[in-house]
Amino acid sequence: MTELFSSIFSTDNVLLGTIVPFLFVLTVVVFVHEMGHYLVGRWCGIGATAFSIGFGPELIGFNDRHGTRWKLSAIPLGGYVKFVGDMTVTSQPDKAEADALPEGLRKVAFHTQPVWKRAATVFAGPLFSFLLTIAVFAVMFSLYGRFVTEPTVAEVRPGSPAAEAGFLPGDRFVSVDGAKVETFADVQRLVSGRAGDPIRFVMLRDGKEVTLQATPEVSEQTDALGNAIKVGIIGVVNNQAMGQPRVISYSPPQAFGEAVIETGRIIARTGQFLKRFVVGREDKCQLGGPVKIADMAGKAAKLGFEWLVQLVALLSVGIGILNLLPIPPLDGGHLVFYAVEAATGRPVSERVMEFVYRAGFFLVLVFMGFVFWNDLFGC
Repeated sequence: MTELFSSIFSTDNVLLGTIVPFLFVLTVVVFVHEMGHYLVGRWCGIGATAFSIGFGPELIGFNDRHGTRWKLSAIPLGGYVKFVGDMTVTSQPDKAEADALPEGLRKVAFHTQPVWKRAATVFAGPLFSFLLTIAVFAVMFSLYGRFVTEPTVAEVRPGSPAAEAGFLPGDRFVSVDGAKVETFADVQRLVSGRAGDPIRFVMLRDGKEVTLQATPEVSEQTDALGNAIKVGIIGVVNNQAMGQPRVISYSPPQAFGEAVIETGRIIARTGQFLKRFVVGREDKCQLGGPVKIADMAGKAAKLGFEWLVQLVALLSVGIGILNLLPIPPLDGGHLVFYAVEAATGRPVSERVMEFVYRAGFFLVLVFMGFVFWNDLFGC
């Protein structure tokens, strides 16, 4: 199946080679995220008037027996669930419209629900994004296991941070900045996002633990999809003799547990990247928008369906994290308002809410413009 899938999408045809994989990835990620909002909202007794994949004019759709319009829209760069009483897809109520709702609809309107129901409905989108990532990794680990190597130093590159810190061939990593490591991939994961940061390493040497400190340097590398990325390295090399490569197999419960751990690691690394990016310590070219995602989807499709599904998992967790940022109109911005409401016992004033929404929407537009610029001209 993998060979057939790869041959279909190995064509230079832009439609099959790039656009179709891009639409597949984005549709799955958006559908699952919005389905989280929809399902939890319905569970909380909130009525939904529309469920859309994409924005803008409707291309095709239907009404279900609950009165929800399910539709595919022309601009495939997101989606939304519009609940009863919403003025916009950001769940910002229109007071005049809300007051004019019939009594029957007021009972199922979003803005009339207790704050915990509104918060649960909003949080469900990012939660489902994370669950999708966990599900993908769980299946992949169940089917293919995990390739691992021992965290042992086979070679130290001359003049590297590791050489200056006193690393020696044969040293075995025990921990990195207090985090225990079990594989060489653990070391790479903990070091790659820390370029320029002094890191404390505990190494096992001749049966005794020694503590070393090294500051990773930036290295430009090429990832599996052919993208140029900048990562932190200390200059140690692992090989087959020292690494003893092997594949670990997992039962379904074990695979699920590993998937949860791996998703947590991705969330932590993404959070670390965002913090470093804000203070100017990360390369702006590492951020991309729809054009970069489309390019990655096309490359992943040519490698095989498994690679495309892994891209779905990575994009899904990224969408979940992005939506939890405390900026309206993102989900995290709503959750901040609900937290204030829960703490004070009353909603945030309409005047304050409108101001914050406008400022947040401006920030989102600036960010979108920034990643589009990166896509087209920046890198």
